[in-house]
Amino acid sequence: MKITPRNILRHELIGLQVEVVEASNPSLIGIKGLVLDETKNTLLIGEPGGKKRKVIKHQAYFLFELPDGTRVMVDGRYLVGRPAERLKAKLYSY
Repeated sequence: MKITPRNILRHELIGLQVEVVEASNPSLIGIKGLVLDETKNTLLIGEPGGKKRKVIKHQAYFLFELPDGTRVMVDGRYLVGRPAERLKAKLYSY
């Protein structure tokens, strides 16, 4: 399934480019790189072999760049949960 702004919450995030654009902790703002790992409550952002930072999902807004170049802002509160559970959850209706 192709990732789109409409289905990003139900899609795998690992491998996407991301930037933290707003956060309750000001030191997190501006962190950018690839999503290297995802847990229930955190995203590991960085570059393979480079500096990595863990960001708590519910404390930040993320700007994801999709493979087609589209940029999508996501409130991290919608990302909280194990990735497999988030894929199955009913998040909103169209």
